[in-house]
Amino acid sequence: MGGAAQPRSGVRMQPTAQAVEGRKWGKEQAPEGRESSSHVHTPPPSRSSRYNDCVTEATTHEAADAATDPLRFTLRQRIVLRIIIAAGYWFIRLIGPTLRVCVSREEGAQQAVGQRPLVLNFWHAGIIPATYLFRNIGIRVMSSNSYDGEYMGRIIHKFGFFAVKGSSSRNAVRALLGLRRALQQGWAVAFSIDGPRGPRYKVKPGPVSLARSSGVPLSTFHIAVDRAWVLNTWDRLIIPKPFSRVLMRFGKLIVVPPDASDEDLERYQQELQDSLDRIREFAEANIE
Repeated sequence: MGGAAQPRSGVRMQPTAQAVEGRKWGKEQAPEGRESSSHVHTPPPSRSSRYNDCVTEATTHEAADAATDPLRFTLRQRIVLRIIIAAGYWFIRLIGPTLRVCVSREEGAQQAVGQRPLVLNFWHAGIIPATYLFRNIGIRVMSSNSYDGEYMGRIIHKFGFFAVKGSSSRNAVRALLGLRRALQQGWAVAFSIDGPRGPRYKVKPGPVSLARSSGVPLSTFHIAVDRAWVLNTWDRLIIPKPFSRVLMRFGKLIVVPPDASDEDLERYQQELQDSLDRIREFAEANIE
C-alpha cells in the first residue's frame, strides 16, 4: 500500500482469495445489510444490478452519548460548528446513495459490514465514504477533543456512530479503556489509524494493544473511489463525486493472542501495516 499501485493487467486470481480480482465487477458482492451478526448470509446480487443492492438503512436503539460542553468554544466557533455539521451531514446523506459500491475480500476477511465485535482499521483519507457505508450499526470510534474532532464526531454521530473521547496524543488510555468496554459489550470499534494528524499511511500501536487486551480480531478495509475531489490536507482527504464507483477491499482478520509480549505486538503492528498497504494497493489498482 505504501508503494505504487500495480496496473490492473497484472492482477491475477489467487487461490486463497474469495473475491474476484481485476475487472470482474459483476461477480463482486455489494455491501451487506446492516445485520449485527457475523453469521447472517447475504445472497450475492444479480449481474444486472451489481451496485447498491444491499446498501440499506438501519437503526440503532442505543441512546446518544452525553453531549460535549458547548462552552469549550467561542460563540463564533459554535456558529461555524453548526454550519459545518449541517453541511457535512447533508452532503454525505445526498451523495452516499448515488455511489456505485462493490466489495472485495481476502480469504479470512470479515463477511458482513455489520459483523461484530471487531477492531476496524482504515486510513483517515477514506473517512467520508466510510461514514456512509458503515452507517447506523453503532460503531464506536475514538474522537479527539480538538475543534476538528468535535465537528467530525458530531457529523458521524448523525450516522449512528458513537464517540469515545481521546486521541493517540491525549487521553489515549482512557479512550482505549472505553473502547475495550464497548468490545466486551459486543460492539465494533473503528480507528482511522493514521489520524488525527498523521503521519499519513503509518499504523499506530493502539489498535494492536486493544486487540490483545480484548481478545477481538483486527479487521482492515480500504475504500477506493474512481472520481473524487482530493483536498490539500495532510491525509489527502477524498470526497466522492456523485455516481462514483467505489471499491471496498477487506483484509484478512488478524488475531492477537492475549499473552502476546511487547515484542510480539511490534510484529502484529507490522502485520497490520502490511495488510493496510496490501488492500490499498489492490483497491486503487482495480477501481477504474
